[in-house]
Amino acid sequence: MSVAALQEEILHLEKRRRLYTGVMILVTAAVIIAGYGQANSMNSGGFISGLSKFFDYPGEIVIEAWQSGGEFFLLLVKFLPALIETLNIALVATILGGAAAMMMAFLSTRGLDVWPWAIPIVRRSMDFMRAFPELIIALFLIFVLGTSPVPAMIAVAFHTAGALGKLFSEVNENIDRKPIEGLKACGANWLQRLRYAVVPQVAPNYMSYFLLRLEINVRASAILGFVGAGGIGSELRRTIGWGKGAGDETAALFVLLFLSIVVIDQLSSYLRRQLVGSEARH
Repeated sequence: MSVAALQEEILHLEKRRRLYTGVMILVTAAVIIAGYGQANSMNSGGFISGLSKFFDYPGEIVIEAWQSGGEFFLLLVKFLPALIETLNIALVATILGGAAAMMMAFLSTRGLDVWPWAIPIVRRSMDFMRAFPELIIALFLIFVLGTSPVPAMIAVAFHTAGALGKLFSEVNENIDRKPIEGLKACGANWLQRLRYAVVPQVAPNYMSYFLLRLEINVRASAILGFVGAGGIGSELRRTIGWGKGAGDETAALFVLLFLSIVVIDQLSSYLRRQLVGSEARH
């Protein structure tokens, strides 16, 4: 086959591919539009008509919070113990999950002289731990252990170990291995190589991911309060369930959650700068 004929054949195949792609896009769009129309007809309301009411409930919350005046700040103090309970759940779960994640990350990273057979086992274990949302784990544990912060803590820690373990192992894979080889040549054992060659390189990223996960776990712990795990989520379930008249309390709870996330974010930035600066000085 000549070059011209080959080019013509390639152009013909390219046109056919574009035609098939266009047909698939049209079919997909038609299915989505038809499905939307069917779902919309089955709802008590409608999507388009509901858009005009989208901001009604948030607007009521803001109005009731504004009308409460100075009492709004008293509500912040009132719900502070609930926030502290949620932060305790998130912090303990993040510490336990982070510690487990570090061990699994070291055992699942190639190039750190770990047992080869352990790497796939630990990696599949982390996949399993990430596969189940905290809410599902918490519902099962609440059924077994009863309603308390303990099931929420275990559920969040379990999921955190799998999620952070994956991130930590990716950080481990991108380190400079020359310090490891140097310490190994000097006769350092495995723990000493981790302590003096690996940890100083990964500490800033570990801290950043750890505090990012703490932010996520604060929100997850608040959500788990809706199913009986206590904390600020239980208060949100009550205030939202009451509807009109409890908007100021709902707003106070949202403000507390927002402020806690801001504080954690600022703490993360500060600690990361300190770690990076410390490594640069050394």
